[in-house]
Amino acid sequence: MKMPELKTGRFVPEDGLRITVQVPETHVQRIVDAVLAVSALKYGDYDRVTFQTAAGTQTFRSLGSGRNSATETAVQVPCVELSFFLGQEAAGKVRILESIYASHPYEEPVIYVAPCLRTLHIRGMDEDNPNRFWNSAPEDWVPDAHR
Repeated sequence: MKMPELKTGRFVPEDGLRITVQVPETHVQRIVDAVLAVSALKYGDYDRVTFQTAAGTQTFRSLGSGRNSATETAVQVPCVELSFFLGQEAAGKVRILESIYASHPYEEPVIYVAPCLRTLHIRGMDEDNPNRFWNSAPEDWVPDAHR
């Protein structure tokens, strides 16, 4: 897949990978910790950048060809999706994926790896924008350290 060329003075585009993992919510932090042991998950001026969805339902039926015996019908497990971006600077992309396999509770984790283009801000630009959180009364989601 060829990524689009985005030429602008507003942001810097960067090719990389978007990793999405479906996992029971109780195991998310274990996976995040395993990934962070390999990569800082840097995103511009920030690191440890991940996203977790609200719980949804993952459905599957065991065919019996793996560790678990076959199931007659599909089962449902409440899961979330954990996602993050691996930029060009992220060394050890295979090690990162291996760390997910090692820390995931499933025999066959659902992991999607997709080419992705992210945009990184140009430092110092647009700091007086009235839509930036620091230019208005702090909302509940603004961390105390940034108020």
